[in-house]
Amino acid sequence: MIELRNICKSFNGHKVLDDLNLKIETGESMVIIGRSGCGKSVTLKHIIGIMEPDAGSVLVDNINVTKLNGQDLKKFRMNFGMLFQGGALFDSLSVLENVGFQLFEYSDLSLGEIRKRVAECLAMVGLSGIENAKPAELSGGMKKRVALARAICMSPEIILFDEPTTGIDPIMGDVINDLIRRLHDTLKTTSITVTHDMKSAYKIADKIAMLYNKKIIAVGTPDEIKNSDNPVIRQFVTGSAVGPITGY
Repeated sequence: MIELRNICKSFNGHKVLDDLNLKIETGESMVIIGRSGCGKSVTLKHIIGIMEPDAGSVLVDNINVTKLNGQDLKKFRMNFGMLFQGGALFDSLSVLENVGFQLFEYSDLSLGEIRKRVAECLAMVGLSGIENAKPAELSGGMKKRVALARAICMSPEIILFDEPTTGIDPIMGDVINDLIRRLHDTLKTTSITVTHDMKSAYKIADKIAMLYNKKIIAVGTPDEIKNSDNPVIRQFVTGSAVGPITGY
């Protein structure tokens, strides 16, 4: 479904991605791991068309995303749901308005129909009955789940997760991991998650890709990555201060 070919991206002369290649199959849950600042979120933004590569191409269902603009790009993005790192809820809007935001903006559904769909999505993430609450009234874990409900509200084919367990405690992090895995399996979506949380990666992933030194250096199942003899991968997945990864 998704292929990144020879992607290069620089910011102010600093190269972040250099000849990056990655294939993600339809219905797969792919997790991209790597140290903070290595370009994981930049990779996600290329997939959804928020960023354009300096070189290379992004193909989604054989559509070259880098060639899209205007209404075509807007229509293309409707196939995606995204859980942003901080949740990115609108503080002034209710949970109903946050979760149903795209439906209010881009659909012809009645208020009653939107309420029904929002209620369905909130139920899927275990938060029934909070439609009238504002984000300030919610815990960190509840905000993450509301943001997850928003990500699935348009029944997207592809869902992107940017550091889904950042900013919440380990127990709630595991709840979010379980939700992501269950929703992936239930909704039959293609999922792409970026994280440096290996517990999350092992639980969510069908495949794990390691991003290091501006490239994808390995792709494998969770067991293959966990048991890799590559010293870079071994250092990262074990969280060791000793190894080839330096610059901390």
